[in-house]
Amino acid sequence: MNSITSVYKIGNGPSSSHTVGPYHAARTFGARYPDADAYEVTLFGSLAFTGEGHGTSKAIREGLPGAKVVFDRETKEEDLPHPNTMLFKAFKNGKEIAAVRIFSIGGGSIRIENEASDEDKEVYPQKNFSEIVALCNQENIKIIQLIYILEGYTLREKLRTVWHAMQESIRRGLKTEGVLPGGLGLTRKAKFLYEKRCYNESADVAMNRVIAAYAYAAAEENAAEKVVVTAPTCGSCGVLPSILYYMYKDRGFPEEEILDALAVAGLIGNVIRTNASISGAECGCQAEIGSACSMAAAAVAQLYGLSIDQIEYAAEIAMEHNLGLTCDPVGGLVQIPCIERNAVAAMRALSAVNLSRFLYETRKISFDEVVATMYRT
Repeated sequence: MNSITSVYKIGNGPSSSHTVGPYHAARTFGARYPDADAYEVTLFGSLAFTGEGHGTSKAIREGLPGAKVVFDRETKEEDLPHPNTMLFKAFKNGKEIAAVRIFSIGGGSIRIENEASDEDKEVYPQKNFSEIVALCNQENIKIIQLIYILEGYTLREKLRTVWHAMQESIRRGLKTEGVLPGGLGLTRKAKFLYEKRCYNESADVAMNRVIAAYAYAAAEENAAEKVVVTAPTCGSCGVLPSILYYMYKDRGFPEEEILDALAVAGLIGNVIRTNASISGAECGCQAEIGSACSMAAAAVAQLYGLSIDQIEYAAEIAMEHNLGLTCDPVGGLVQIPCIERNAVAAMRALSAVNLSRFLYETRKISFDEVVATMYRT
């Protein structure tokens, strides 16, 4: 498996596959052919059908100014190498000088046809979570120790940058009011949720309301095309940050422990990314919200100092109860039901951790099995 840093990317919403990936692809292609005097980008599959609502053409033109963007809705998805396929062409004096297919493979990552990616560099010899557990048990080390052994301790500073970007997206979202762009007339709710307290509010209700407000804040920033962190995607960018922000701000966990939790969550996301997919276009919302829920559950389990078996069980429960979740956003926008799902998944992650504390010794299904089931689904 590659580095967990591939799971966390900082960029503009509303979709890691539809904006962050295409923007990166456009920048990459433009850098290769800077002498071209014209560019054309054809979008296929999911990018063609939902790209307008997701702002794909805008992201491409920001990365490749002046590019002509064409939406091909005729080519069948089964005839494409990937649901998010782009064909980049460069022209000079009216003649085509280059044509390259690039795939937006989820989480803001891209793959250029017939080329190896920098993100393909192997960091973890293990190919799944079961092998990670076996090695930790063999060497009598914790999962966080294994991560730093293989990634290097410089990983912490990269995670610190990610964590600060996550916090900033929530803070901005909590302060901002108004209607989200796109035409649905959807009003931002994060600020209202955060400030609206019931006169007889219990501690549990207050916790759920605040976590939901944090999740809404990040997800609404994403919908507004502001800077967020893929965790593992833009569409699910509110789940993990909301839980960690609550643990940090409201429960007093120190930043250094939050970074460790981010590392463990990233490893979970990496296992899913390697053995299945985090792309909504490829595997539905179960691959986005389901993966984010698993990552959040693992992160909280790490914060609570639970064992590797309890961490695994928490991640497994979280994914299992998101199986079959489809990606069918209203109007092709990452708003309904996407924003609300971030809040629901954040609270579900906490429930998964609470169950894993007590029932981990009775579990029958491994995390790897539920990931494989998600991919088959």
